[in-house]
Amino acid sequence: MARYTGPACKLCRREGTKLFLKGERCTSGKCAIDRRASAPGQHGAANKKQREYGMQLREKQKTKRYYGVLEKQFKNYFEEADRKEGMTGENLLKLIERRLDNVVYRMGMAESRKEARQLVLHEHFELNGKKVNIPSIIVSAGDEIKVRENFRSSAKCKALAEGLDSKIAPKWLSVDKAGLTAKVVALPARDDIDFDFNEQLIVELYSK
Repeated sequence: MARYTGPACKLCRREGTKLFLKGERCTSGKCAIDRRASAPGQHGAANKKQREYGMQLREKQKTKRYYGVLEKQFKNYFEEADRKEGMTGENLLKLIERRLDNVVYRMGMAESRKEARQLVLHEHFELNGKKVNIPSIIVSAGDEIKVRENFRSSAKCKALAEGLDSKIAPKWLSVDKAGLTAKVVALPARDDIDFDFNEQLIVELYSK
């Protein structure tokens, strides 16, 4: 299964914004972009004029890195979003937001999407009563995600559960913090995605 294995902090520096790829580290004084905001590389600090194509490319790269999706899969999501009714850019974001690894992260049972992906791969969650190990599954309204019993007694799960009170789940997700379950009560709307995306730039890029 393809995945990015390089330094996560370099991705944030390259996009010039926090992508929250390393959990608590991103909100601490150790965050790389707080200490060195310039892009990585020998010429990272140079002022470069951003052209139209460059702006579109950076927006696409920022979005797929935020969600931890590689190029081929991201393009497949775009093509699926383009086939749906409505605005393609919004459809794209709402579709990726429904990935199982993102839902696990949103319910507060992972410090980052990368960690959520790993926990799903290790079969620590159930979807509608069945164990799953595919982070890219797209959830639907009415689906229920539950922490499996064999993971609940682990130190990692207990630490995550203790931090649930400080996590705020999106309104399309109903989280039972005591039962360590979450239910998709509705499909996410564009307003529920709280990161600064300009999805129209992505649409323009793929429309060339």
